[in-house]
Amino acid sequence: MSRSKSSRRWLERHRSDPYVKRSRQDGHRSRAAYKLLQIQAKDHVLAPGMRVLDLGAAPGGWSQIAMQAVGRAGRVIALDLLPLSALEGVTVLQGDFRDESVLTRLREVLAGSPLDLLLSDMAPNLTGTPVTDQSRTLLLAEMVLDLAQEQLKPGGSLVVKVFHGAGFDAYLRTLRDCFHRVASRKPQASRPESRELYLVAKGFHP
Repeated sequence: MSRSKSSRRWLERHRSDPYVKRSRQDGHRSRAAYKLLQIQAKDHVLAPGMRVLDLGAAPGGWSQIAMQAVGRAGRVIALDLLPLSALEGVTVLQGDFRDESVLTRLREVLAGSPLDLLLSDMAPNLTGTPVTDQSRTLLLAEMVLDLAQEQLKPGGSLVVKVFHGAGFDAYLRTLRDCFHRVASRKPQASRPESRELYLVAKGFHP
């Protein structure tokens, strides 16, 4: 079966994407690694010895960067619905973080030790209908915040992907109620046509 015009356009854009080319040269698992690297350069969310949870981790680009930053004294847990091939030093969990059984496994892995940083580059399967996609994205972000409130240590940080649109301002206000500092970032590695933003929240206060 021949590819559709939209599929061909996506492939052409993907192959010519400078971050795709760089990720192959640098040994990163995905172009998304550069989004976290650019956030890190500005906000310094990662440091040696940290305990980090990476939600929506597959194929592992963010976990790879996080593990390099936290080093042997730290710990990175990668969680995704999709299978994720092994990464040295990274604990991999497969499942939906919204399922209680998966949360139980996560709590067992954490063994009562709180997180320093929660990362979420998750987005729902997009329908192409803006209202639906926005509501699903915000629902995910709200559930990520719920998990952060349960597992982050006081003073911890959260990096979460959202789309700018209906409900964004209310979510931003909620984050500001929970963290001392919240910044909105659009990394250069984000495609210009994408509505995605990353909210970087630091200084969690339960």
